[in-house]
Amino acid sequence: MKPLVIKLGGAVLNNSLALDNLFAALQQVEQPIVLVHGGGVVVEDVLAKTGFVSEKLDGLRITPKEQIPYVVGALAGTSNKLLLAQALKAGLSAVGLCLSDAGSCKVSQMDARLGHVGEASLGNPALLNSLIELGHVPVMSSIGIGEDGELYNVNADQAALAVCKLLQGQLVLLSDVAGVLDQDKQLVAELNSALADKLIADGVITDGMTVKVKAALEAAEFLQTPVSLASWKDPAKLASLLAGQTYKGESVGTQVTV
Repeated sequence: MKPLVIKLGGAVLNNSLALDNLFAALQQVEQPIVLVHGGGVVVEDVLAKTGFVSEKLDGLRITPKEQIPYVVGALAGTSNKLLLAQALKAGLSAVGLCLSDAGSCKVSQMDARLGHVGEASLGNPALLNSLIELGHVPVMSSIGIGEDGELYNVNADQAALAVCKLLQGQLVLLSDVAGVLDQDKQLVAELNSALADKLIADGVITDGMTVKVKAALEAAEFLQTPVSLASWKDPAKLASLLAGQTYKGESVGTQVTV
């Protein structure tokens, strides 16, 4: 059975009720689960308290060398362990990891303008496959280590894409928005590459959602299966989505296809 790779946006970490609902839904999922997470709200809080200014370029967080220790602590430390604690509380046999553990993903610097921001590519799936076979749930932060020995902050949507491709799994990208919205702020139920290109060109899809949509399109093309962009806010819809079912006869969120 293909594993279900679920990307969690960092905003969920500040919502204990949403976390309870999420892990209650995960307990009903029959597929193996891999969680890949960001933690933007935690990162921003840490950087603000330490006097750093947090900036973004094309939806990606600029991470100068002097900030990377704090970003790593926020993502691979606090965010990862908060999710791990919630998973263990829910009775899941969870294991906290980062992208580079046992070479699961290869990570290299993306763009010098972004500083210590990395891009993840396929590595060795042996560790993740072994954990899954033993019934464990990997909880992976989007922190990676390059061949140069440097630490890199990887966008969580792109990290989830790499993990999903590595495991030949299914992908769900969860955040605090219902999915892709059109120019009238209405949910786009189905999104293909042609419509995505138009919405991006028209400035309807921007910044972080552009990164998310491009990751979903790449995953849909690689896996030849739809990818879901949805919210963790509605417990009933979330449970239906993760169970692979419709909600009241309709798909949950935006279904991204080639």
